[in-house]
Amino acid sequence: MLSNWCQSSTLYKGLFTLVLILIALEYLFGGLIEHQAENLIAINTTRHMGVQRLIAHQPMVKVAKIEVGNATIINGTELSVSNVTSTTEDSPGVSPSGVQVCPEVPANLTGKLKIVKSPAPTVVDLEKRFAWLKPGGHSYPETCQALHKVAIIIPFRCRGEHLLLFLQHMHPLLRRQQIDYTIFVVEQEGDGPFNRAMLMNIGYKEALNFNNFHCFIFHDIDLLPEDDRNLYNCPEQPRHMSVAIDIFKYKLPYKGIFGGVSAISKEHFELLNGFSNSFWGWGGEDDDMSNRIRYHKLHISRYPLTIAKYTMLTHKKDRPSPHRYEVLRSGQKRFTKDGINSLKYTLVDVKQNLLYTWLLVKLEPPS
Repeated sequence: MLSNWCQSSTLYKGLFTLVLILIALEYLFGGLIEHQAENLIAINTTRHMGVQRLIAHQPMVKVAKIEVGNATIINGTELSVSNVTSTTEDSPGVSPSGVQVCPEVPANLTGKLKIVKSPAPTVVDLEKRFAWLKPGGHSYPETCQALHKVAIIIPFRCRGEHLLLFLQHMHPLLRRQQIDYTIFVVEQEGDGPFNRAMLMNIGYKEALNFNNFHCFIFHDIDLLPEDDRNLYNCPEQPRHMSVAIDIFKYKLPYKGIFGGVSAISKEHFELLNGFSNSFWGWGGEDDDMSNRIRYHKLHISRYPLTIAKYTMLTHKKDRPSPHRYEVLRSGQKRFTKDGINSLKYTLVDVKQNLLYTWLLVKLEPPS
């Protein structure tokens, strides 16, 4: 009786040990498979950093099974569409609608560009050359879905020749970059003190009535980029784009500069309350925006000097505002109440020309 019990006990112990071994093997090999799958995801995500930016602009989707290389991962959590991509660098992935997504860095960029300062083309000539444009200076890639929906905002007054040179230079560049973009020219009516910052705020507000832009490029009309690898999109942090300008010997004048050409996402522009409306006349508004960026714990990003090069078109310098430093010193007190939430203007006229969308606005002069 005792012997039978011992035999049975030995048998049970053997079975129990076998079960433990099987569980251990399953745990071991399961962990290795999972680890390999995680590595494949990391590699795939690294190779497609451009598509990863789609997270901010596309809805999150439920995915039950994801193909990553040769591995299949079963996962019930929410994953972004950036993980559902092919593993070839030539094919960055597909949008939720099934359309191929454009690459972050298009293959047809040429690098250094020829800068034409004169003679200025005619409107008729440009409309013939850029017949592919949609009304309002709008263009988007037709062979893939753009990763970026961008509004180019230009504060403007009495610079007709510069505008034509700017459009001649920019439309081909922006088209090669395969972004969905529209150029807005915001003109200040009358001959009162020029308010560049307020015009840019107005451009931001009015542009959103045309399209759901998530990226805004605020652009002086007299600056032409010298390299099309200077991408007109919005990164994770506000970007100062005109880093190296010819008249400054292609050197950054000072670390905190944010003038000339800058890129800010819709999310960050709302957080910053846009630009200050208090700077009438030349100077100060860009430094105020730089202070707002630091105040909100953001930082200014830049491309290398070799990429972010610009040529400045010749023009008569505006007279600096004598009050700009005084307004600048009081900036922090006004960050929350001086900006896009305090705009006062009248939209006098709007026209969607082929080359750009024109907004004529009347500003309330300073009291």
